[in-house]
Amino acid sequence: YCVLRGLEQGMMDLIEHPDIVEYCLGKLFDLAYEMTARAYEQAPGQIIITYVAEHMGSQESLLFSPSQIKRFLLPGMKRMIDLAHQAGAFVVHHSDGAIRPIIPTMIEAGIDVLNPVQWRCKGMDREGLKRDFGDRLIFHGGVDNQYTLARGTVEEVRREVEENITILGAGGGYILAPCHNIQAVSPPVNIVAMYEAAYEYAWLD
Repeated sequence: YCVLRGLEQGMMDLIEHPDIVEYCLGKLFDLAYEMTARAYEQAPGQIIITYVAEHMGSQESLLFSPSQIKRFLLPGMKRMIDLAHQAGAFVVHHSDGAIRPIIPTMIEAGIDVLNPVQWRCKGMDREGLKRDFGDRLIFHGGVDNQYTLARGTVEEVRREVEENITILGAGGGYILAPCHNIQAVSPPVNIVAMYEAAYEYAWLD
């Protein structure tokens, strides 16, 4: 939608032109639904993971209010989630940033996995996420790519991997990965250290 309208105008439309937002998002979700349904038809039972992604958070808070998310995004997302489950796929919900206030709503909508777990963002502390949602969600990500992988030391990378496995992986329910794509400025030694530490600490139990 923001490609169609531009980011600034797209955000303003939520207040000034909600009818345009609902119409355009409806068409976009219809297209995504039809494409995904056809993929399932062509590979029945073979697709086990489906991404349902909407960027809802900044570093400090949600980009828009929970009521706007529920009005403009959730109906289309719920259709996609239900379609995935009907095809036997798990739903990975991708949203960067500080999205804690909307996590219960997304769980209710049916997401199975939360990605990328930017734990340095406001309200996204790992202990709280695991405590409050760990019985209903699998966490995917959690290795910070803004500081730790990009500018941290090898020891910092290893320590963060161990912490993530200990906290987010307690009792299961965690897939270790970077918080979003590994940035080009990340030293190769840090990337190698992440995977080596993951292999090492994952087998401690």
